[in-house]
Amino acid sequence: MHINAVHHIAIIASDYEVSKTFYREVLGCRLEAEYYRAERDSWMGKLSLNGSYLIELFTFPNTPPRLSGPEALGLRHLAFAVDDVPAARDELLGRGVDCEELRTDPHTLRAMFFFRDPDGLPLEIYEG
Repeated sequence: MHINAVHHIAIIASDYEVSKTFYREVLGCRLEAEYYRAERDSWMGKLSLNGSYLIELFTFPNTPPRLSGPEALGLRHLAFAVDDVPAARDELLGRGVDCEELRTDPHTLRAMFFFRDPDGLPLEIYEG
């Protein structure tokens, strides 16, 4: 098998509208399509970033909470590459997003920091 690329990342949100607003207005994703699936009482939004399909955003009734830290088992975080990490952090802080301190990846020596989406899912901004 030869994998060409990551196709998308699926995220289940507790509040579809709040998360849709966050991923669109704070992170700059574009809503390409959205569907209400009545049989599942579920919304699904398809989000792209810079023209590339990236995130499927879902909501389902009665979803259990998921541990996200410290270092919970499973998918650890979603990282976004930017050219200017300090500027990205300043922009997020200006939008009211709580961000961890800037740090340097000890292996690549690139700048990075973590923050969280509205449901506490860990996100990373990484120099690249």
